[in-house]
Amino acid sequence: MSDDILRRLRRFHTQYFPRLRKQFRNLVDEGQHPTVLFIGCCDSRIVPYLLMDSGPGELFIVRNVGSFVPPFDASHGYHGTAAAIEFAVLNLGVREIIVCGHSHCGAIRALYTEPPAEALHMIQWLELGRDAVLPVTLSEEALRRTEQRSVALQLERLMDYPMVRRRVEAGNLYLRGWHYLIEEGKVLVLDVESGQFEPFDAAIQAARANDPLDGINLLP
Repeated sequence: MSDDILRRLRRFHTQYFPRLRKQFRNLVDEGQHPTVLFIGCCDSRIVPYLLMDSGPGELFIVRNVGSFVPPFDASHGYHGTAAAIEFAVLNLGVREIIVCGHSHCGAIRALYTEPPAEALHMIQWLELGRDAVLPVTLSEEALRRTEQRSVALQLERLMDYPMVRRRVEAGNLYLRGWHYLIEEGKVLVLDVESGQFEPFDAAIQAARANDPLDGINLLP
C-alpha cells in the first residue's frame, strides 16, 4: 500500500472519524434509512456526497461505467446494478431514484469509437447506451446531447423493473434524471413535460409536481 494511501487512511481515522463517531454509531444501532438511490458514473470527478451536500447514511449509491441501468432480466448472469436497484426499492424503501449522467463522460465518447478488442466486458456494457447515440459527426454538442439522451434511456429502462413501476404508479417512488456539468458545477434536471434538461432552479416546480416518469421519451 502506498504512503499516500496510508496517510489518507490515517487522516480519516484521526481527523474525520472522531467528528462522526456518534453518527456512525447511530447508523449501526438503528440501521441505514436512505431515501435516495443515486445511480452515477464511476468517473473520479463525480462525488455524489459533495454534489448533494449529504453525509453518511443519506444516500444509497451504485456507480458503474456510464451511469447505465441494465434491463430487468432475472434469467441469467450477474447483475450488480440491478441487485442494487432491487435492494434500494424493496429493502430500503427509497423514495427517489436519481440517474446522474455528466459532461465529458468517457463511456458516452466510447460509444462513438472502437474499444480495445480485449475489453470484452466493456464492449458488452456499452451497448446499454447504444440507443442514445446520434447519427451525426462527433462533436462536443453531439456528446452533450448523447449524455442527456442516455440518462432518459436509463430512466425508461428503470420503469421496466416491476417493483419500480408499481411504486412510481402508486406515487410512492419518483425518478429523476440529472446531467451534471463538471466544469460549471451545475446540475441540469430533466423536465418530463418538455423533455428538456433545465437548470435545477428552473425545474423546482416540476419536481414538486411529482409526476411519474411513465411515457418519457427523449429518444425519437
